[in-house]
Amino acid sequence: MINVSRGGDEADPSPGTGSPAGGPECARATVLIVDDSPTESRIFSNVLSKAGYQVETATNGEQGIEMARRLQPDVILMDVIMPVLNGFQATRMLHRDAATAGIPIIMVTTKDQPTDRVWGMRQGAVDYLIKPVAATELLARVQAALQR
Repeated sequence: MINVSRGGDEADPSPGTGSPAGGPECARATVLIVDDSPTESRIFSNVLSKAGYQVETATNGEQGIEMARRLQPDVILMDVIMPVLNGFQATRMLHRDAATAGIPIIMVTTKDQPTDRVWGMRQGAVDYLIKPVAATELLARVQAALQR
């Protein structure tokens, strides 16, 4: 397992292809990472970039909402525990906004209680991952969200 959040082996998870795990149709899909940890953002960004995704980052929920409205990314990776506006609040706001409601949001967080997962999904997330996340799992979940 390539451990994304602890700086494990960051080898290209799709060797020789230069495209995401799902194939060339998603080669330039944009993923917005909303996470206040520069380390987490950098690691996720490296994994996704190496797989062929275009990556943008925001450091809090408020900035994430603004960037999502402006950029219209294909997928959003949303942390929960952040300053200004937390990930649950930001996900709910994006899900209720007609301009961003169609963008799939994957919550990626250390909050591992079943109630947290249920609450995240109720706010509008399409998936919920617990950190640390393996690079292969991250790529598979992003690909699945793109195919919704």
